Amino acid sequence: MPAPAPEHTLLTPGPTPIHPDALAALTRPMLGHMDPEVFALNREIQADLRAMYGAAPDTFTALLAGTGSLGMEAGFANLVEAGDDVLVCVNGSFGARMAEMATRYGARVRVVQALHGEPIDPAAVAAQLDGARLVAVVHGETSTGVLNPVPALAALVRDSGALLTVDAVTTAGMEPFFMNEWGVDYAYTGAQKCLSAPPGLAPVAISTRAFERFAARRTLTPLWYCDFEGLRDYWDRQSYHHTVPVNLHYALHAALRAALDEGLTVRQARAAQIGQAVQQALAPLGFTPYVARPEARLPTVLALRLPTGFDDADVRRRLRERGISVTGGLGPTAGQIWRLGLMGETARPAPYLTLMRALEDLLGERGLAGRFLDALAPVPA
Repeated sequence: MPAPAPEHTLLTPGPTPIHPDALAALTRPMLGHMDPEVFALNREIQADLRAMYGAAPDTFTALLAGTGSLGMEAGFANLVEAGDDVLVCVNGSFGARMAEMATRYGARVRVVQALHGEPIDPAAVAAQLDGARLVAVVHGETSTGVLNPVPALAALVRDSGALLTVDAVTTAGMEPFFMNEWGVDYAYTGAQKCLSAPPGLAPVAISTRAFERFAARRTLTPLWYCDFEGLRDYWDRQSYHHTVPVNLHYALHAALRAALDEGLTVRQARAAQIGQAVQQALAPLGFTPYVARPEARLPTVLALRLPTGFDDADVRRRLRERGISVTGGLGPTAGQIWRLGLMGETARPAPYLTLMRALEDLLGERGLAGRFLDALAPVPA
């Protein structure tokens, strides 16, 4: 019998440590994907996804058998046709990925750009909105730790006739999301992010308005695997479409229910508290927020600019030797920042206390753990 795997401290911006309830659910006996018990579980998942997304009662929800990138691609595949005018907000790697996907599906893509570390300016979107059939934005840009102003952008898009697609990969499930109130037409996330479920599923929500656009297509959806009608055949009409990963459905169901039982506002506060404590502990070493404007900082991915002379690759390598995973910058920010995950089970004191103690040893800097714990202490009334 193999020895149990050693404990690992995973502080990346995804995947996150698996929630204990999700881990236990993975051990349930396998059932067929057309089994009545699986369909009953799926109905519960759909209802819980509506609650997580703040969706209207008639919003179609489902799980795509793939990661969040499949959620991104499915939106463009179903809602965009060749020649459609698509406006994409880009201020990081995942906004750029949206633009590339829309282009591959034949859209005429126009980009609203913001610098890395800066949020999208609603006024810049308003200036280019005319004629767009779809607007796409990343709510929390994982590559830079920026929170984009989706409510303000949605207010602009709502009366324009365009659909609004929102990448909620680092927000949905860790803080309130108001799909119906804001006027979002298509939203998606990844199971391995805020929900702390295993990778391999992309929870999606599709508005009635988006389904109307889909029904009016002149051409068939080029992505058969995630054709909206095929998904509805399986999820709502219980007809065979493709074999879903049943064990991942078990785990997602458990993780999602745990998130809703805890409460999204409670989870939001938990992430904010841990993030603030980490910043206070590391500030004397010269770590500073990468995103200058506090209101534009993504609560679930703490992006910190590294101190002058800090050897990013070497420190992260030595942390990994101690069983601690920390993620550096992506693309232009490589070697400049750390991106620390504050989603799901990562947003707990214990893993970050482990990091602080390890950094004390590696950097010869005492007091990190104490400052972290002090920052977590309740403020006296």
